[in-house]
Parts: sequence; structure tokens; C-alpha cells
Amino acid sequence: MNFPVSRQAAAVSLALALISSTAIAEVADTVVVTATRTPQPAADLIADTTVINAEEIARSGAGSVADILQRQRGIEITRNGPAGTATSVYVRGANANQIVVLLDGVRIASGTTGTASWNAIPLGAIDRIEIVYGPLSTLYGADAIGGVIQIFTRKGEGAPVVTASLGAGSNATLQGDAGIFGSSGGPNAISYAFGAGYEESDGFSSTRPGASGYNADEDGYRRRNANGRVSMALAPGHEIGAQFLASRTYSQYDASGSGSYDVHSDTDLNTAAVFMTNQILPNWRSTVQYARSEDKSGSFSNATASGASQVDTEQNEFSWQNNVAIGQDTLQLLFNHRKEEVASMRKTRITNSYAAAYSAKRANHLFDVSARQDRSVYGSQNTGAAGYGYEFGNGLRATASIGTSFRAPTFNELYFPNYGLETNKPEKGRNREVGLRYDGDGYKLDATYFHNRLTDMIVSSTPCPDGKNRSCAYNVNEATLEGFSLAGSTRLMDVNLRASLDWQDPRDDTTGRQLARRAKKHANFAADYVLGQLKSGAELTVSGDRFDNAPNTSRLGGYGLLNLYTTYQFTPDWSLLLRVNNVTDKNYEVARNYGTSGRTWFASLRYGIR
Repeated sequence: MNFPVSRQAAAVSLALALISSTAIAEVADTVVVTATRTPQPAADLIADTTVINAEEIARSGAGSVADILQRQRGIEITRNGPAGTATSVYVRGANANQIVVLLDGVRIASGTTGTASWNAIPLGAIDRIEIVYGPLSTLYGADAIGGVIQIFTRKGEGAPVVTASLGAGSNATLQGDAGIFGSSGGPNAISYAFGAGYEESDGFSSTRPGASGYNADEDGYRRRNANGRVSMALAPGHEIGAQFLASRTYSQYDASGSGSYDVHSDTDLNTAAVFMTNQILPNWRSTVQYARSEDKSGSFSNATASGASQVDTEQNEFSWQNNVAIGQDTLQLLFNHRKEEVASMRKTRITNSYAAAYSAKRANHLFDVSARQDRSVYGSQNTGAAGYGYEFGNGLRATASIGTSFRAPTFNELYFPNYGLETNKPEKGRNREVGLRYDGDGYKLDATYFHNRLTDMIVSSTPCPDGKNRSCAYNVNEATLEGFSLAGSTRLMDVNLRASLDWQDPRDDTTGRQLARRAKKHANFAADYVLGQLKSGAELTVSGDRFDNAPNTSRLGGYGLLNLYTTYQFTPDWSLLLRVNNVTDKNYEVARNYGTSGRTWFASLRYGIR
């Protein structure tokens, strides 16, 4: 491994991690929704959770949600070139299609690839990001093997607030967004939040010399987006509302045989939802939501008609969730109907789901148990989970949990011509984990061991088991996702210190080889301080070596990336952000023969953003 810092410095940072807490500095009153599908204090959660708040997102100067996620424990990112190109997010070593991604409760993963269009989500619209590690199929159904990432957009409350930012940076990057948030007040208050944004960049070559399709030209990126949310209080405890996101991205990339043609893709991510919440009885709260998401992806590999392809996926989902308070306990009952459709394949999949969950707190003891049945073309998929937590006092808590999960094959794995097999079955997972958390005396610690066993894992291999000499996706493998995650934070004089370290062994049990593009060790370190109106910080992301392919014949070297940022708040409303990424200009790869960014800078003038 090559580190852009000394081993001594890394050792000091690691020592700080060993005596501190979560990679995100959570406060005692943090409320988390995703872990239990209902607002709950973080202190009462058994699930391993990270919350990225609006302040951290604002000061990051990051260009995408993926950039934010890369700095979190338990998460690795690969990207096939500059911003806008295909991006994969791995959670605890799980595949990119083995996590559920939600935007305000709406699934946004493509039905063909099973992955989300991360580049389409505007950072300016985000209020917070919740990451729940480990299987959550009992609450969210298919695909929640590695975890769930939910992105919450801003909600309006109080007097109107206007925000805006305008930024520029390396590679001719331009970025701007604006929003307004507020509420009318009164017994029938109308809350609103609207935003719009634009971003473009000339980028850099998506491939390196020697790669198939290499073109030395810059591969640019452009995104336009708008989002909104409106809700109305009908009466105390009763609310109705609607929300939407419309995002369009244009991304250039390199492809074999394209010559001088600017190969590119056009991607539209559109989501919309209507919802109603009713306090039917003092102890019974009901929430109904109908949501629709569209992922439209067009690829243009040459100037002829044969070079154009269009794949549109659609998801329509109805959910009815009921939370019933039984004393201090909570019973949750859920019904979910989801219809997935890929027009180009003329295929549709319908899943009806029924779930129940029960959580309780007794003195120092925490309990939760949940079960779910998903009925689809595969028959019934039954999943269950149980967790226990014990409060020792003085901020120390231990947790343990078990859970099962599954992933339905994507439409590509089932129906793509000369690749998919309609006989493919769902992948299944069985996870167990234990955790220890400490929060007191200015220190925080979060340590978790997990062991997730997967069966019927779908792989791509040549030749196909149908006897034909071609690549195809089929059920063959067993895999184990095992690891230990340590994170911490503390304050030393005027400096806030944060660190996380992940040891993991994501392996294919059939071959004994390491799963592709996942390192066995990766870490994050950060420090920031405030001096008057000036807030400055540094971040270090370190990753070990890994393999680019399943046979483990193509090794990718380890790397370390150092980022610096500073924010100057020169009035209560106006601030200036400056960020420099990859300060040491590290040359590295996260995917073989695909380009990565060297040293870059970004500056923005912001109004109403703190």
C-alpha cells in the first residue's frame, strides 16, 4: 500500500480512533427514521447506524452523494471515470445491487442494473443521509442484504428561508443551486420546500492509455434538477402532502470503436409521491404513501441509429404503515405493493409484502423482533430479524442481532438477451453481529463485528452453464461478508477529531477468492477546528489493495487521499467555501484502466447555508 502520509502519522490517527466514537458526531437527541421505519432516538437503536447531517454536507464541498458516502465507515466507492459515469457503492463488502437506496421513502434503484443513479441526486436538496448497516429485508423487502441508505430532502418549517450557492472549480466546473423553505403557520399550516440546481464540468478522460476505447479527450458532465415538497395539516395529528424530484444528467464516456465521436449517456431520474398521515387513535398512527420512480437511461455510442439504445425502468409502490403504541412498546404493521416494469423488455414484476415488527424497552434492556413475507413470481420469501441491547450505564451499551435477507434478480439477470437466465433464483443472506458503543466524557466509540453468509449468489461467468460459450448471470456461488468496524470521535482542545477503520473479508466461498473491487482494509480520518468565523479541516481516506476481477488476477494498488477545506462566515447569512481534494495529487485506480481525479479545487459563495 502506498500512503501519502507517514506510517507514524497514520498510527497516531489510529490511536485516536481507538479512544473515540462515531465517524459522524451524533448528538444525544439525534432522531433516526430508517432503522425502524419510524422516528426513534439514536440512543434507543439496536441497529448500527450513521447519520450525515446538513452541516457536514454543506461544508464538504463534495460534488456528489457518492463523494460524501466515500468518507463514511463501512463504505467503498468505485467509479468508471469522472463525475457522471457509472458509480458503485459497496456497504460492508456487499455488492452495489445488494443495498436499498431510498429518497424520502421512495426506491430509486434501476430495475435493470439494481443500482441507484447517484449522480442524479443534488446535494443542495439534502437535509440528511441515514445509513443503516446490515440486513433490513424484514422492513424493506428485497435487496437489503448489506444495508439501507436513505436520503431525506429538506422540509419547510417556520418563517421562509432562502438559500443559494454559486461555485466554480477545476476542470471548468460550475455549480449553482437555490431553494426556499418555510411554513405558513396556524392550525392548517402549509409547509413547503422547493429547490433547483445546475452543475457542469469538462471532467477528464474516463479511460487511461491502453484501455479499450481510450480517447484522450475530456469527458464532461452536466446535471439539471428541481425538487419540491408541500404538506398541509388537516387537523392535529393529520397531514397530507406530496413531493417530487426531477433530475436530468448528461455524461460523456469512452467506448470501443467510437473514434472521435463523443460517446455519452442521458439519464433521467424522476420521483413523485403523495402521502397521508393520520393519528386515528391516541395510540394508533397510520401512514399511507403512493410513490412512483422512473429511471430513464439512453446511451449513444456512435453517430448512427444502431449506436443509440434506451432503457426505461419504472417502479410504482403503495405502502400502508401502522404504528400502535402498547404501553411503552411499539407494534408496527406494514403492507406494501410494488410493481416493477421495464418497457424495452416488456416485462413486469409485482410483489405484495406483509410485515410486522415489535420493539420494547425495559429498564436497561432493548428488544426488537420483526418478520416479513414477500410474495412474487418467486413464490414466498420469508425473512426475520431479532435484536437485543443492554445499557450498562455511564454511556456504555452492548448490542447483538441476527437477521435474514434476500435479493431478487434484476431484469438484466433474468431477461437481457444472451445474458440473463429466467431460471435465476433470489440471493439469500443470513447475518449475525455484535456491537459495543460508548458515549460519555467527551468520547464516543462504536465497534461492530458482523458475519453475513450469502447463498445462491448471482455471478457473471463464461461459459454459461446452459452449454453455450457466452457470458451469463446465474446462481452458483456462496459468499461470506465478514468484518470488524471501529469508529470514534472526540474533541482535543479546540480540534474535533474523527476516525474510522474497517477490516473486512468479503470472499467468494466457492473459489476462495476476494470479491472484486473491495479492499480488506480501509479507513477515514478527519480533524477540524473553529477560529472565530473561520472553520477549517482535513480529511484522509485510506484504502488497501484489492482485485479488479473475480479470478483475482488483476490487482489494484492501495491509495491514500488527503482533502482540505475551509469555510469563512463573513456575515450571519453569507459564507465562502474553499476545498482542495487529493492534495498530494495521488495517481490511483478504483477500477482497472479507468481515470481518477488528480488534485482539484472548488470554491463557492453561499447564502443562507451554515
